[in-house]
Amino acid sequence: MATKRKNRRGRARGTSRKERWPLALAGILVLTVMFAVAVRCRTVDHEPVPVTGAPSGALHYPRLEYARYTGPGHSSVVGKDYEGFTVSFNPSNSTPDWVGWELLREEVSDEVSRSDQFWQDASVPGCPSTYDYKGSGYDRGHLCPAADQKWSAKAMSDCFVMTNMTPQTHALNAGAWNTLENKERQWAQRDSAIVIVAGPIYTDADQKRIGDTGVRVPSAFFKVLLAPYVEEPRAIGFVYPNASAPGNMEQYVMNVDEIEELTGLDFFSGLPDEIEERVESRASFRDWNAK
Repeated sequence: MATKRKNRRGRARGTSRKERWPLALAGILVLTVMFAVAVRCRTVDHEPVPVTGAPSGALHYPRLEYARYTGPGHSSVVGKDYEGFTVSFNPSNSTPDWVGWELLREEVSDEVSRSDQFWQDASVPGCPSTYDYKGSGYDRGHLCPAADQKWSAKAMSDCFVMTNMTPQTHALNAGAWNTLENKERQWAQRDSAIVIVAGPIYTDADQKRIGDTGVRVPSAFFKVLLAPYVEEPRAIGFVYPNASAPGNMEQYVMNVDEIEELTGLDFFSGLPDEIEERVESRASFRDWNAK
């Protein structure tokens, strides 16, 4: 279980996928990515106490799973908890399949300085070194961002581990991906807490590798968000190409069910079935972006 500083508590009908999905990504998503093995699963543990500022009567969930695999295979996947986030690392790609964390309102305004000290986790098979990215043309792209880990020096240090990195184009890393991260912090402040899972999307055509370790370069990235403690829980997903992603954020919105189809992952399965089915089948950017 990912350690946090303290115990934590706490739609409009979407447009069609064609309307929401940029034409530039259509080719990327023809082939779905099917990950596997149900043996690795990570959860957020919650005590039954309210999140600061959560509405009266907000739902609480004793065990809220980030993600789990829905098919066979990939038995080499390594799950590891760091301070404040969890990684499911795929040694065959030398990147995570997914990284999950919970962002609290009070963590957004904390002031631990950015570390910038990237480090290799020798305990995880296939973990690359920072030198694998040198001269590659790709950024060491955080999945769990440093700005979400300002609540703890240990959490800040941990988020620079190379198991939290994926090869990202600078255009994405400094552009649309960074914009989404900033939005997430605004939404965490508004909703008291949000749960986030992020990862790469690979297709069969994604065979490019970098560095001596052979870090596999993805063609796209996903992120799914859940606001579980608001009066009406909601979720939303985003998929961005590993390239410049011009236009409005809403163009890259998908619902969670659609991203589960792309990744072979089952997100937030600890939710009661009725709530999970409702929030994962809808994605209203207007609801999420409301003041």
